Amino acid sequence: MKLTYHPNVRRDLDEATRYYSQAAEKLANDFWSEITVALEDIRSFPTRHHFDTSGLRRKNLKRFPYHILFENLGSFRHQVLRY
Repeated sequence: MKLTYHPNVRRDLDEATRYYSQAAEKLANDFWSEITVALEDIRSFPTRHHFDTSGLRRKNLKRFPYHILFENLGSFRHQVLRY
């Protein structure tokens, strides 16, 4: 399953990673691990996630105050819009 990313995703991830790196390198690594698990969950079970008020599906991170909004563009393709 292919994920296509909104252009602002890289910027958002870089900002969050810098923030957590300043606190502790382990925290930044934990953030990336949770992002990776969340993306795999979206790939595997896209319809499991609830709709946001924007009309997009939403995957909340468990330990961090971020979420992923995405649009299901078909049974085998998803578009991740923004964290």
